Amino acid sequence: MFWIVPMLFAVCAALLGWVLLNILREAESSYASEYTADTARQFEDLFLFVSPRQMLRIFRTIALIVFLLLFFATGSVQTTGGLLRGGVFGALGAVAALSAQRIILRIMKIRRLERFNLQLVDALTGMSNSLKAGFSIQQAFESVAREGTSPISQEFGMFLQQLRVGVRFEEALADMERRVGSEDLTLMVQAIEIARQTGGNLTEVFDRIADTIRERRRIEGKIKSLTAQGRIQGRVVGAMPLILGLLLYLLDPGMMVAFFRSYVGIASLLLIILMQLCGTLIIRKIVNIDV
Repeated sequence: MFWIVPMLFAVCAALLGWVLLNILREAESSYASEYTADTARQFEDLFLFVSPRQMLRIFRTIALIVFLLLFFATGSVQTTGGLLRGGVFGALGAVAALSAQRIILRIMKIRRLERFNLQLVDALTGMSNSLKAGFSIQQAFESVAREGTSPISQEFGMFLQQLRVGVRFEEALADMERRVGSEDLTLMVQAIEIARQTGGNLTEVFDRIADTIRERRRIEGKIKSLTAQGRIQGRVVGAMPLILGLLLYLLDPGMMVAFFRSYVGIASLLLIILMQLCGTLIIRKIVNIDV
């Protein structure tokens, strides 16, 4: 009868593992479906024709590789402390790898928005000239879509395509405004709507909007030049702990390895990372001035 208690423990452990696996499987399925839908929408906004599920598989593989590398580089399977240390650092690296795609997409969206805003000034001038030549507002959009470059030609082309399939002019404008997310485009859309409702002169409105955008970009450039020193200082201060840690490792590897393998060292490292993130956010808040 002595084998009954161990068998019951084994059955309970197996049931607990089965329940945990089901919970993890459901959570993974929910995350994958939400991630796929959100990423597909972002890809559509950026006119990137890539399968979100394929990207998810690629970044999962990268996260697994990063986890294994950090686990064996910082931990050990021989001791409990080594397993804990490797698991913590590996998990942090895996989370960072999984978050890399969102960061990359955000950077791509910001750069695309900057290019769009730069092209919008010339597009407004061209549309104003087209209206002065007797073209309609839709023909003015067509001239920009035909003669412009991406991303503004893609966005205006999508707008015109929606008009051709029967979408109302106001709805197509609102959809383009939501898709691009540009304050300058919002200003143009609002001006078009007001002019269409009140019968205003769109040529003068477009010229004034173009002048306003140029002046604002000139002020933004001046502010960036004045705050450049603060941004550089923030980057230098943020990189100093990493550089000092690398130099200390090169000078005395044994000391740094012992530091990283101790609980006090791990706690100190996590505290340093937290304080660095707080300092970076504060510096960005100071130097980022909205015009």
